[in-house]
Amino acid sequence: MVGAGGDTGVRGRFVALWWSLRPLQWTKNAVVLGALVFADRLFDPAALATAVLAMVAFCGLSSGVYLLNDVRDREQDRLHPDKQRRPIASGTLPVAVALAAAAVLLVASLGLAAVVDGAFFGVAVAYVALMIAYTLALKRLVIVDVLAIATGFVLRAVGGAVAIGVTFSPWLLACTMLLALFLGFGKRRAELAHVPDAVAHRENLETYTLPLLDQLTAATAAATVACYTLYTVEARAATGEGAMLLT
Repeated sequence: MVGAGGDTGVRGRFVALWWSLRPLQWTKNAVVLGALVFADRLFDPAALATAVLAMVAFCGLSSGVYLLNDVRDREQDRLHPDKQRRPIASGTLPVAVALAAAAVLLVASLGLAAVVDGAFFGVAVAYVALMIAYTLALKRLVIVDVLAIATGFVLRAVGGAVAIGVTFSPWLLACTMLLALFLGFGKRRAELAHVPDAVAHRENLETYTLPLLDQLTAATAAATVACYTLYTVEARAATGEGAMLLT
């Protein structure tokens, strides 16, 4: 991660911008490929190429949103032991450069989404609108903040399905939502338990409590396992094959 003491020249800003895109987080967009796998289209070259383009579009969209989020939260990030080293919070990457890069990424990625498919473009627009609302307001609302993040993952799954023209399973969407809720509540718990002065970093942590988050993570974990189990049972009943049930 590029800190405040890094190179402030062109190369330093480029490196800072690269890390601000959070390329390590692009793996989250693999959810877009879920429909490709579960619809048994993984070895269909045309469907695979379309799904990969859809995933690339979501990588660009998510990176653009990350830039906007880091600009918005730069003051709070400076109070966090790890996030204070982020390029925007540390001052390595100027706010103007970050905003310009975010605009370019969002416009280019939405353009790619439109090329992939009209319905997929609609899903991409909905994702951007949700994430901007999250950055500006929803992240400050208890439980709603995690619901918004989880909905973002559901939109990725829906986007992957409409991009290749398959009907997305309600079970797949339910599993995606529940798993994202479990991970989101787990992240909030880790922040509340381990981040010094956590409330100053994320104000809605003042309302969360560790017992509440323990209950939410336990409930969503159990619901995720139960939902996926029912999904595999239904798949076996529909196809007569038990491969998914073995998972």
